Amino acid sequence: MAKSKVVSLEEAVKNVHDGQTVLIPGFVNVGVPEALIKGVIDKGIKEINVISNNTSVKGRGIGLLVHDHLIKHLTCSHIGSNTETVEQAVSGEIDVTFVPQGTLCERVRAGGAGIGGILTPTGLGTPIAEGKEVITVDGKEFLLEKPLRGDVALIHAWKADKLGNVVYHRTARNFNQIWATAADWVIVEAEEVVEIGQLDPDQIMTPGALVDQVVDIGGIK
Repeated sequence: MAKSKVVSLEEAVKNVHDGQTVLIPGFVNVGVPEALIKGVIDKGIKEINVISNNTSVKGRGIGLLVHDHLIKHLTCSHIGSNTETVEQAVSGEIDVTFVPQGTLCERVRAGGAGIGGILTPTGLGTPIAEGKEVITVDGKEFLLEKPLRGDVALIHAWKADKLGNVVYHRTARNFNQIWATAADWVIVEAEEVVEIGQLDPDQIMTPGALVDQVVDIGGIK
């Protein structure tokens, strides 16, 4: 019988360390791995490099990492919903790299797929293009955007089985599915953990082959 990947929150965050690049999905605070974030904070991890669409809001999700001054570098699309992120970016405490949302998603997808990058017209003629290679295809110019990967991905799921097969719930899927492909170590927090075989294979969105650990957060507040 296959070994269960279900571990405690404390056991899971043992694989997250100072200075790592951490992929954290979520749109504002939907689909954000809040329990895993709190576990990272409780462990005392610092100076992490976060790849995320945004930083939630003050007092929630990724915003807690910002509030505790744990982020060294942030690759994101938007920070305006969290004034603490804005303040730390302006002061230089957090180094921010802005990436257009679609480009960010595709760069992480490229990192997960093992390809050398993507070509996009988005950002041509703007500061986004500074220092990047421009490639002409059929007379049209495109920016070469290189892939993004993380050391660890923290993923939020609606359901997972004990092998790490995952189902997301509606818009909470957002970036989770792609982020789960692009890290060396993938930790899933699941609202419900079910037995092997209880998930319909046609409904599985992230296969267990991509997942290293599962944390059952059903009883975690």
